[in-house]
Amino acid sequence: MSGADQHPPLSGLRALAHPLRLRLLSLLTGAPMSSAEAARELGESQANVSYHIRQLHAVGLLDLVEETSVRGGRAKRYRHMPDSGERLPVGSGADQRAVASVLADELVRRSRERLPGAAGDFTDAELTLAPEAWQRVKALAAELGRVMHEEALAPGTAGAVRVSATVMLFPMVGRGEERKSPGPDPDGATAHRGAAR
Repeated sequence: MSGADQHPPLSGLRALAHPLRLRLLSLLTGAPMSSAEAARELGESQANVSYHIRQLHAVGLLDLVEETSVRGGRAKRYRHMPDSGERLPVGSGADQRAVASVLADELVRRSRERLPGAAGDFTDAELTLAPEAWQRVKALAAELGRVMHEEALAPGTAGAVRVSATVMLFPMVGRGEERKSPGPDPDGATAHRGAAR
């Protein structure tokens, strides 16, 4: 048993709080791959990628879609399905902050690979919305995630554009209000689809 295999399995939202796992989810949205194929694409060791794929599969974020014979062994190919994040629990405040931290670091990493001179879009806001507007914003973000994941292509597809998208929406404690006891967001505002892909 390798050192990586001695760690206990992850649970829920905490599975997203690792940069390589986020990269694997993105990669395996466009095409199913084995750990060897994903390792080559990401420039990582197969052992490390295999460990993280097992972790993601264990929490339901990757589906095993194909198993084939390769040089006397078996190659398992996994795929990230767009709706798999909806199966994750909202998680604790610590879990949510861990995911936010990894997403922020991943956004910085991706920005180093931004195509020079290329136009892009971004929005950033900390504001107050009417409940109906908040519901509409969440629905639009969910639709954005769904479209991007349904349209994702395999890496290296001729004529395709490699893009980055990071969306994390959540309600905040009101100014001057005390933070209530920790617990899940009553309206399910954590958009795992947008966070994981």
